Amino acid sequence: MKINKFFLYFVIGVALLALPMGLQVFGNAWVRIVDTALLYVLLAIGLNIVVGYAGLLDLGYVAFFAVGAYMYALLASPHLTNTFEWIAAIYPHGIHMPILLVIPLAAALAGLFGVLLGAPTLKLRGDYLAIVTLGFGEIIRVFLNNLDHPVNITNGPKGLSGIDAFQIFGVDLSRSFDVFGMEFTSVAMYYYLFLIMVLISIVLSHRLALSRVGRAWMAIREDEVAAKAMGINTRNLKLLAFGMGASFGGVSGALFASFQGFVSPESFTLMESVMIVSMVVLGGLGHLPGVVLGAVLLAALPEVLRYVASPLQAFTGGRLDASILRQLLIALAMITIMLMRPRGLWPSPEHGKSLQANN
Repeated sequence: MKINKFFLYFVIGVALLALPMGLQVFGNAWVRIVDTALLYVLLAIGLNIVVGYAGLLDLGYVAFFAVGAYMYALLASPHLTNTFEWIAAIYPHGIHMPILLVIPLAAALAGLFGVLLGAPTLKLRGDYLAIVTLGFGEIIRVFLNNLDHPVNITNGPKGLSGIDAFQIFGVDLSRSFDVFGMEFTSVAMYYYLFLIMVLISIVLSHRLALSRVGRAWMAIREDEVAAKAMGINTRNLKLLAFGMGASFGGVSGALFASFQGFVSPESFTLMESVMIVSMVVLGGLGHLPGVVLGAVLLAALPEVLRYVASPLQAFTGGRLDASILRQLLIALAMITIMLMRPRGLWPSPEHGKSLQANN
């Protein structure tokens, strides 16, 4: 059994390593789609800590994504040096932060924002918690959209451009890289970076779920009153869930800013939060493999459906817009899946059934 498991992991690992090379045959656009899917996987893993483990419905999760993205954009673009003379005097060649410093900073800053969001919502549950978190996400987006006067910090709706690509051990990820005659394009290099970050996040999230903290989160999710009666400090654990989940979003935001080279408030709308929540629910609440599956499917589905929506648009004589058709097809696919699999595509195993099977 262990040999079969090892062989399965080996095959999956080889497939993941070879995936960008195979997709490059069809064009770099497909590698970029996979890169985006990996970013969504990272976001979904973070939100799963809040929604799946602790049972706290967070509809403003995209705010932490935005915090991480703008943090890196401000520290790795010429905007601050062009706007503030005192910063230009200290950093005449601009602020260029190394990745080893960016990742912890993005996680810490987003985690702080997560605690700030969680603090006033400790006594809220269900719909009320969802409304407050939704409002928090919109407040962050509006702030980013309007912090261009009287002091231009975020450049408002114009966004921030000229953001540095990551450099790892002297390798600039914005350029192609040759290894033994094989050319690795920029999107392929980012693929491997994102894949490493996703694997680290999966391991951390899995260890959290098995820890005392993870079990306490799940106790709060099942029955908060009973958990409190058993001596669990629900207040601190809720704050920890918000902070830990937000840190994953902040790291994903920094990676997104470097990958895109441009950020604007339009990338952090309410629909992004709804999409991330849908990934967690569609895959299976609290189950890591299901969350990863749901994120990959919902991230890749819109791009795949482009090839379906265009023929349908031509069939209707152009009366229906292709983007609207694509959204309709995504909605129909999600409704169908949730009707057939109400607990998600890959839900966590039911403990009662597993115990009966063992007996």
